[in-house]
Amino acid sequence: MHHFQYRENELYAEEVPVRRIARKVGTPFYLYSAATLRRHYRVFDQAFKTLPHLVCYAVKANSNLAVLRLLAREGAGADIVSGGELFRALKAGIPAEKIVFSGVGKTAREIRLALKAGILMFNVESLEELKSIARIARKMKKKAPIAIRVNPDVNPKTHPYISTGLKENKFGLDVETAFKAYQLAKEDPYLEIVGIDCHIGSQLTQLSPFVEALRRIKAFLKRLATVGISVRYLDLGGGLGIVYGEEEPPPPEKYAQALIEELNGLSVTLILEPGRVLVGNAGILVTKVLYYKETPAKKFLIVDAGMNDLLRPAFYQAYHEIIPVLKKERPSIVADVVGPICETGDFLARERELPLVKPGELLAVMSAGAYGFVMASNYNSRPRPAEVMVNGEEFYVVRRRETYAKLVAGEKIPPFLG
Repeated sequence: MHHFQYRENELYAEEVPVRRIARKVGTPFYLYSAATLRRHYRVFDQAFKTLPHLVCYAVKANSNLAVLRLLAREGAGADIVSGGELFRALKAGIPAEKIVFSGVGKTAREIRLALKAGILMFNVESLEELKSIARIARKMKKKAPIAIRVNPDVNPKTHPYISTGLKENKFGLDVETAFKAYQLAKEDPYLEIVGIDCHIGSQLTQLSPFVEALRRIKAFLKRLATVGISVRYLDLGGGLGIVYGEEEPPPPEKYAQALIEELNGLSVTLILEPGRVLVGNAGILVTKVLYYKETPAKKFLIVDAGMNDLLRPAFYQAYHEIIPVLKKERPSIVADVVGPICETGDFLARERELPLVKPGELLAVMSAGAYGFVMASNYNSRPRPAEVMVNGEEFYVVRRRETYAKLVAGEKIPPFLG
């Protein structure tokens, strides 16, 4: 459920007409609903109320400080994959003891920052990383809390670019190497084994891959017990999908029920890393139609948002519903919705049946709250869009639109070029 609804044929975000926001901030812009974010978090968190658990929001899905602060106030922790995300999470008020640090390429500086902050644990993804964390912890005279990310080799049945738990993926360690890593960690006085981690992919719409992964992790825990290794935290990652078009992902309640049944008898605190399922349908991208173009082969709606603003359609061939901000009687067309970027792959939709909107009218690209702005770029020297959050009858610009001056703020012409 989300709070973007038509009222008398005009699209509202909670209690605010989207057109009013567009007049104030211009287009394109991302628009988030605070009420939707709160509802999604509470539904997800409550689904696991019978278990000791911690919801660590996957910051990579949407890292705006306002989004992070809202979730922090709801009680969320954070799953981070960079020093920048650590900085954001702490700045937004997420306690360090609720932060887990994932990712295959943690630098020495990032490890030092996380140790200094006192995070809950590192999700370790290679033997070399384990050695690096131990070496840095020794120099800092700190004990580093670690979990090993075990790759369960489970097919998540999702897009190959967002599959993370197969043996050919770069993430985690195979079972045998993970077992060796735990034994090494047990012998190191500067490493503290606190958990086990796995993550099999994103936008999963079936429960069976989650259950299969958990069963394999349970078997691995039994093997660890034979050498005297136990854990306090079982991090199952994220990956629960949302509805973009015709998908039918399980609701959080069914997801929780399936995991709770499998976890019966295990004395661990469950860590979950939802991202898309919390923020995906809590945001839209609002764009203005610039031109209608018709060729002998195709029809095009040319809009002012491009692949630099929302990369998912070009990168993943992802589907996003696109609707007019003003709904009225008009003929339908089958057209490509394209942006101004100088790439043939710059599209938001292809061969889509849409109402024939006129230049100057607004379109809303739905389900854009996850992997939207965070993947935006300045390609073609385009300033990144504004971000806005609605809370009831009020709206707030939570990131100003970039200016041309900001585009070149970090650049310098050397003296020899005069």
